[in-house]
Amino acid sequence: MKLKQLEGLLGTLQQFSHPKVELEQYPTGPHIASRLLYTAENTFGDISGKVVADFGCGCGTLGLASALLGAEQVIGIDIDPQSLEIASINAADMELDIDFIWCDVNKLRWRDDVVDTVVMNPPFGTRKKGSDMEFLAKALKVASQAVYSLHKTTTRDYIKRTAIRDCNARSADILCELRFDVPQIYKFHKKKEVNIAVDLWRFVPYPTQESADS
Repeated sequence: MKLKQLEGLLGTLQQFSHPKVELEQYPTGPHIASRLLYTAENTFGDISGKVVADFGCGCGTLGLASALLGAEQVIGIDIDPQSLEIASINAADMELDIDFIWCDVNKLRWRDDVVDTVVMNPPFGTRKKGSDMEFLAKALKVASQAVYSLHKTTTRDYIKRTAIRDCNARSADILCELRFDVPQIYKFHKKKEVNIAVDLWRFVPYPTQESADS
């Protein structure tokens, strides 16, 4: 599938009807989502034929993109049931089979390399300090191959240092800088739209002891 085709399909998805500011719910736009997944697949081969988990999946954009690019299985996890309802509708509309789980990502207890690749647009940590790194730490425990994640460019040095020092990352590489469009969806937003510079990261975890022994 070509990049423009993928972006076009993602542009048809339903998004949050009543976003929750405490969860930092912002729609992952088709431009940025398509480039994240297209890079993961066409540069690194981390999507097609893999088990992919979408952490904090929201309305399912990254997970659906993974399925469109040939993932063997896609699992979307989110703490918000209303978002999962929309994600399920999106999956049905696109005739894609995705497993959705209503769960706090930090309470996952997966073992035995269930997931190959984690994709996510985590909270930036502006409402709950450190929530971005909580997501990343859990993702690096769950993924056996790679984690793709978006983080504010202003936190670049902190992300790399903390990922390698504290979060089980063997490597942490910025693939590109993108512009994240934040629409005016909350009352405290003064502008119609704001563009935030974000980095697309690829993290590779250290293998678990079980993997190293097998």
